[in-house]
Amino acid sequence: MGFFYLFLLVLFSWSCHGLQTYQTQLLLQIRKHLEYPSQLQILDNYNGDLCNLSAMSNLTISCQDNFVTEFKIRGDKVANVSDFNGYAIPSKTLSKTFSIDSLVTTLTRLTSLKVLSLVSLGIWGPLPDKIHRLYSLEFLDLSSNFMFGSIPPQISRMVKLQTLTLDGNYFNDTIPNTLDSLSNLSVLSFRGNRLKGQFPSSICRISSLTDVAMCHNKLSGKLPDLSSLTRLRVLDVRENRFDSELPVMPQGLVTALLAKNLFSGEIPAQFGVLSHLQHLDLSFNQLSGTPPSTLFDLPSISYLNLASNGLSGSLPEHLTCCSKLGFVDISNNKLVGDLPSCLDNKSDKRVVKYGGNCLSTDGQQQHQGLYCKEANTRRSGRKIAVLVAIIVVSVLLLMLLAFGILILFQRCRPRQTLETHIRQKVVQDNPTTGVSSEVLENARFISEVAKLGTQGTPICRLFSMEELEEATNNFDSSMFMGEGFTGKLYKGRLENGTYVAIRSLTLQKKYSIQNLKVRLDFLSKLHHPHLVGLLGHCIAGGVQDDSGASKVFLVYDYVPNGNYRMHLSETCPEKVLKWSDRLAILIDVAKAVHFLHTGVIPGVYNNQLKTNNILLDEHRLAKLSDYGMFIIMEENEKLEAKGESLKSSQRKTLEDDVYNFGFILLESLVGPIVSGKGETFLLNEMVSFGSQDGRKRIVDPTVLTTCSQESLSIVVSITGKCICPEPSSRPSFEDVLWNLQYAAQVQAAADADQKSDSTS
Repeated sequence: MGFFYLFLLVLFSWSCHGLQTYQTQLLLQIRKHLEYPSQLQILDNYNGDLCNLSAMSNLTISCQDNFVTEFKIRGDKVANVSDFNGYAIPSKTLSKTFSIDSLVTTLTRLTSLKVLSLVSLGIWGPLPDKIHRLYSLEFLDLSSNFMFGSIPPQISRMVKLQTLTLDGNYFNDTIPNTLDSLSNLSVLSFRGNRLKGQFPSSICRISSLTDVAMCHNKLSGKLPDLSSLTRLRVLDVRENRFDSELPVMPQGLVTALLAKNLFSGEIPAQFGVLSHLQHLDLSFNQLSGTPPSTLFDLPSISYLNLASNGLSGSLPEHLTCCSKLGFVDISNNKLVGDLPSCLDNKSDKRVVKYGGNCLSTDGQQQHQGLYCKEANTRRSGRKIAVLVAIIVVSVLLLMLLAFGILILFQRCRPRQTLETHIRQKVVQDNPTTGVSSEVLENARFISEVAKLGTQGTPICRLFSMEELEEATNNFDSSMFMGEGFTGKLYKGRLENGTYVAIRSLTLQKKYSIQNLKVRLDFLSKLHHPHLVGLLGHCIAGGVQDDSGASKVFLVYDYVPNGNYRMHLSETCPEKVLKWSDRLAILIDVAKAVHFLHTGVIPGVYNNQLKTNNILLDEHRLAKLSDYGMFIIMEENEKLEAKGESLKSSQRKTLEDDVYNFGFILLESLVGPIVSGKGETFLLNEMVSFGSQDGRKRIVDPTVLTTCSQESLSIVVSITGKCICPEPSSRPSFEDVLWNLQYAAQVQAAADADQKSDSTS
């Protein structure tokens, strides 16, 4: 009997040794799949029990009953490639022979594995469906690699998962809508991918969730009601494209980061009762109305960012702020009235930003009241809009009944005939133009324009030649402001004392008066805070139906503070703009061009984008001038192109708004002195931005001394995309604007941190 027990003991010891050896062999295979990372070099000469290996900062192996239960490794291959296309990249990813399928197959043989973390190892390829075979996993982190394609729906079968983190990869499909089967999940994080589609409704049914992070993706549509997630503490959906109203939030929420989306409507009053809320960021959205005063006095609130929305109205004079509130940003809205005393920024314990509003305060730059008047007037009138509409409709119906069908028919028929005749004549006058006068006459302004007050704008005012001669002292040389591709520019003063800028154009193409007026009327309706407004025009002596040249004068708002290029110049050091100011101006211009592209149908392109055509008003707000000139000069340019001038392909490149804006960005980075060396020089120097030494050599010293490196890198990246030689690879202006706003947000946070450090 004693011999029998001895035999069992030996057999058990051999079995344990065999199991341990098998687990070790699997780890060695994983090391081979990962192409021998330095973090696993310890396996080469280690003769002890791997289960007793001391945990290190970049490697952890833990066991239970001689089975590996925890395997965590952190490499140094950071996934920061902006244009990853799904193939191996030398020194960034694992080699071309790497197989993510083989790696996952080997991992599934670690049947007791509960914790798996493979971070920054250069793993690339689509995540295999078989990942669900790791059925014992409770923690999965595959961050900062190069995985792309879909998140496998089979991942929903890993029902023991408590943490699922796939941050910093290149997943570019929709999120599976079956994740509600993960009933134990507490942390769900898909930060920094390219995920698209809607926020899955199934996530709202995972009642165990405490953290949801999906920032820096391309998710869109509606963010659903999240109130059922009673354990949720952190919600981060920054930098997506959600365009709904703000949803109902769970009562236990501690951090809510919803910045840089397209959320609209008013901030719900429900946000003002979230008693556990500490951090709330709603900046860079399209929110309107007056923010609930209770937001500032939430019992736990310490960070509140409402910047760059359309918030209007006035804050209560006796607004109460929570004693824990250390940072408040309500800048770049349309708030009016007095600044409440608890936001007066006199306390060293509280940083408050409120510039870019119309507040009655001497601190931080404010707009004039007219800038905010429209938003506040619109808000105050919203309550009676429905009643007015009902009254107007009722009156119209009564009038129609009173006049009768016969009178209506008699009035409408000849009018319709006349309109048809006029429109046919307009089309005949200009049959070859790419944007016909008929299209311009019926141009449709979409909702974004309506918000800016474009609809209902009166037609372009007609100035007489005598008025313009009197305004410019007969076009005296003292009133001359410069000359460019589109003609000479003069400063003028109208009879009522208003200063204007008058552009003189010479048209070589014959036009009819009706045709040209339709084009000018169209341009006069393009109203935007960052466009120089076209007030009117004068057609000198009419337009003749012969081939002779014709003079046309365009009358614009006068913008007094010079152009952007002048403010970048070192020859005027007291006016040179620091980095945050340059970003603000670039964002203003990007908003204007995005409006021209998308705010009206047909869109307005080829907009003379140069630093000389960006003007600054007395508040340093940027306004784009000389936009839409191709609508007037179009036929003239076509005739010139048939001669010995630029080839059509070259002209197409020169007229590309994104490409030209890229050189505005580049000039903002390097300054006008370097940029004066030409496009070829700058394109070659783009390589210099990839290193710190290169940046120090080419970037404007004013930029280097006033920027954060992260903010600068964002702008360098989008600049390179804008000036890409292949037009199809260039971003849309929506993407350009998105990146600039993000860079500004990063810079603002860095400035706030620096200010906080200097005062502490």
